[in-house]
Order: sequence, then structure tokens, then C-alpha cells
Amino acid sequence: MAHRLDQQVAIVTGASRGIGRAIAEAYAAEGASLCLIATDTARLQEVKDSLGLPAERIMTLGLNVTERDACFAAVAQVEERFGRVDVLVNNAGVYRAKSFLDYAPQDFQDMLDVNLFGVLHFMQACLPGMQARRHGRIVNIASTAGKWGSRNQSAYNVSKHAVVGLTRCVALEASPHAVTVNAICPGFVQTDMVETLKAQVAQSSGMSGDDMVKAALARVPLGRVLNPDEIAALAVYLGSHESRGMTGQSILLDGGMVMV
Repeated sequence: MAHRLDQQVAIVTGASRGIGRAIAEAYAAEGASLCLIATDTARLQEVKDSLGLPAERIMTLGLNVTERDACFAAVAQVEERFGRVDVLVNNAGVYRAKSFLDYAPQDFQDMLDVNLFGVLHFMQACLPGMQARRHGRIVNIASTAGKWGSRNQSAYNVSKHAVVGLTRCVALEASPHAVTVNAICPGFVQTDMVETLKAQVAQSSGMSGDDMVKAALARVPLGRVLNPDEIAALAVYLGSHESRGMTGQSILLDGGMVMV
């Protein structure tokens, strides 16, 4: 039986947990060959083992997406191993909640280094090959924080607004080469990052983590936290041939929390 990502080679960053792990699982089930990237090599190995793919369909690399040379070297290794990169999923990200006056400039820089420049590095490493082959899908995991303002996370919001803007701009430049660039903007998803958010927002706002979640879900028409596999399902679509007519979009997947 044909799968939606048969014969496709995909890189997934931040693949050791949460949304990244769910995307790795979904891509593996749909037939892709994978390069999984994360800083936590022990958890990355556990993900690799759990997928049960034959050795010729999977590789893992431990690296920090803030290191530009390492990102380019990783893409070169994937191209040497598999011959090309068809799909890039930029999922690696970090979160830090504080009131604006409590943020130091370094807090902004730290989040931009991962959430924006990590995306930039891998896009610039993968695009030349994609454009030369006239085929490629880039899927950036942004956030509802890239679509609106919110209290006590201005540095995070700035980084995700930047990813949304970068997605649009690169889509325009890549489209003549038959490469699509889109972003997914998840809302509340049950991951480690949501647990971090609860703890940090509680510290910065004086509200308990559970009360913060209740207040947030009051703004969500569907009234629930999403599961990582729901984000992964959209990532499969955006990585597949089915999405060939879509580019430059930042798709909200948030239970209806933000309607724009």
C-alpha cells in the first residue's frame, strides 16, 4: 500500500519529545526516511528505537540548532546518506516566561537563537538542493504566539512572529523553484513545553499553573488542550504532495483560540 511520504527524505529538528517526536512517528508511518535531530541524544536514541525502522531509513544527529556550521554539516550528512532532503521540519524551540521588565536582552537573544536562527540555518542549508531539484517542502513549527500579543512572554512571541514573517518571505523566493514553505501555529498542546509554561507563568504572574490553563482554555472554543499527534497530522499534509498548492501560509491549529 502506498504511503503519503513514500520515497521522501525528511529532517525533523527537536525530534526527541513532544510535537517533534509525534511528527517523527507520523512521518515514519507514512513511509519517509528520517534524520532526527535534537540536543538530548539519549532521548533521541529512544525515539529511534521505538520507531523500529530499518537502518537504511533512519539516522540521528545530536546537535544544537544555534550552531550554524553544525546545521550545514548535518544537511550535508543527510544528502550524503540519502542523496537529498525532500522535507525539512523546523520544530526545535525554547520557551521562557517573564514580565517584559524582568527580561534581560540575553533572554531575547537566547530565544531568537533557537526559535528563529535555528530555522534560518536549516532553511539556508536545505534550500539550495531543494531548488536545484525543483522539489521541496519546508514546515516551520511556529505558534499562536506568532499571531497575537500576550502577557509575560514577549520574547517568545517576538521569536515566533519572526518565524511567521520569515516563512512568508522565503515562500515568495522559493516558489519559482517549486519549493513550498509553510508554518503551523499550534495553541496549547500537551507537551513538556506546556508544563514549563505553567511553571514559569505562575512564577511571573502569581497565578497558579492550573489556573493559568483554565483561564487560557476559557478562550478556546473547543475547550481542550490539543495532542501532539494532531499537529503531526497537519505536518504530514504539509510535507506531502497533497500540499503542492499551498505556500506562505501560517496555519492556526489551536482549537479556535485565535481566529484571524
